[in-house]
Amino acid sequence: MKHKRFLKNQVRLEIQTALTNIPLMSLVTIPIFFVEVHGYSRLYDHIDEYGWIYYIFSIFFYIFFLDMSIYFIHRALHHPLLYKSVHKPHHKWLVPTPYASHAFYWIDGFLQSTPYHIFVFLFPLHKWTYLALFIFVNFWTVSIHDGYNAVPTWLQNIVNGSAHHTDHHLYFNFNYGEFFTLWDIIGGSHRNPRPDLKTVMDKDLDERISETAEVIEKLE
Repeated sequence: MKHKRFLKNQVRLEIQTALTNIPLMSLVTIPIFFVEVHGYSRLYDHIDEYGWIYYIFSIFFYIFFLDMSIYFIHRALHHPLLYKSVHKPHHKWLVPTPYASHAFYWIDGFLQSTPYHIFVFLFPLHKWTYLALFIFVNFWTVSIHDGYNAVPTWLQNIVNGSAHHTDHHLYFNFNYGEFFTLWDIIGGSHRNPRPDLKTVMDKDLDERISETAEVIEKLE
């Protein structure tokens, strides 16, 4: 974390931002969780209610639904009408760390979490699997902010990993997806990271950030 583009005390600031906003986001999401688990959603308790085939399908469908929905919400947050007031705090981390994964304005976090909740009001999902997937999504969110490219080169056209999301912070208008590159490819916002990119300490990082600064200045 020695790169000159790191903000002074950035990790502390990321943690502070997260600790300030997570409680606020929780205030609006806890009531939704309460409604979900008390019989007002389509969460169910026993796998045999819908069978194993639907159970397995629902997991993949849930991930697909999140990936699609978050793509469009995230892209909308980059619109000038929303960026400055809602999404800008998350993008001040030009070189993000794992702590940046939850360092955003609470409205931003709430908006990007709405697909998790909308799904279970529309489609049946096993209750404990829902909890496990929610935990998985949080781990995934941390992993794509860690700056280390763990996705094999042959999968980078499919999986939206840390290198893709690092490029999102650096290039700004690319790689809005959460898990996969599908919607970025469809929406014309896909940018494949360099095959040899390993960490955010790459020697060409300054050049990439300079390109991004011009775009951000226009929105501010």
